[in-house]
Amino acid sequence: MTDPEITTVHVDLLLTEGFVLTEFAAVVDQLRLANRIALKPFFSWRSLSATGGAIACSSDAYVETAPFESYPEADYVFAIGNSDPSHPDLSLGRLIDSYVSRGIKVILLAEAASRYIGERGDQNLTTHWENRAVLQEKIGLEETTQVLATEQGQIITSAGMGSTVDVVLNIMSRHIPAATVTAVANVLLHDRIRDLGTLQPFGGSSVALTGDKELDECIALMQANIEEPLPISELVRLVGVSSRSLERRFRDKLASRPAEYYRALRLNKANNLLLNTSMAINEIALACGFPSGFTPHYRALFGLTPQAARKARRRGGANVG
Repeated sequence: MTDPEITTVHVDLLLTEGFVLTEFAAVVDQLRLANRIALKPFFSWRSLSATGGAIACSSDAYVETAPFESYPEADYVFAIGNSDPSHPDLSLGRLIDSYVSRGIKVILLAEAASRYIGERGDQNLTTHWENRAVLQEKIGLEETTQVLATEQGQIITSAGMGSTVDVVLNIMSRHIPAATVTAVANVLLHDRIRDLGTLQPFGGSSVALTGDKELDECIALMQANIEEPLPISELVRLVGVSSRSLERRFRDKLASRPAEYYRALRLNKANNLLLNTSMAINEIALACGFPSGFTPHYRALFGLTPQAARKARRRGGANVG
């Protein structure tokens, strides 16, 4: 029998084909853990899709869903990303409006957030840093620092992926005892509940990847100077270590040389632009610091030319992007 003093918080999860299992699990597992730890039914949840039935995630697992409802009843709804901001099923504007009109808080993760921002043109919302290039091309989204999540009225937009854990923990803290929230984080081995205003790694903050202060400072400088790469000699000067020391640190911590690592950062950004925007390949090359030699460098890292990668993406190549 349900404790009459417990007000259960109801959560809907909106899924589309190819949804990101990491994000789905980050929501459901935490709600389940909170109920288990507290021995009380604090949360209930259900999975919904446009058609109902079994919906496949990007990892080939399936989740059984009920169809979307015209008049939903919930306290929160999560729209899960699906690794493709242009996917037609992510155009959820009317459904989102139906939740908002009924006073339900809406949380849009990663690509779902990107699609919403692209359709509404709101510059003040956030999404995963990888998706910003797409929005910069489509709506002229400004180059602003990226936080984990933004909350405006009934809409929360989030970077998704690992930050989904922090978003859910923050929402939980509005309804259940702080000790229970901490216990959930501890079970997940999540040692710090990040504030939603925390900067995304690679989205504008200085990122500690290795724990080596000078090495991480060098990586941050590389990330901040993609279009016009800094010479390694200039990185050495700015970080304040010798060339030999920097080479050794990259080799020991990252099994790479500074120039190789820097080039790979730029090529990975180029790959994101190539597969997710309609920018010309020569424009992508220049935007990622390759005035020449882009194609052979790209082929060496990814195993095919930029032209072939873009064609495979358009054909729906499963192993591209």
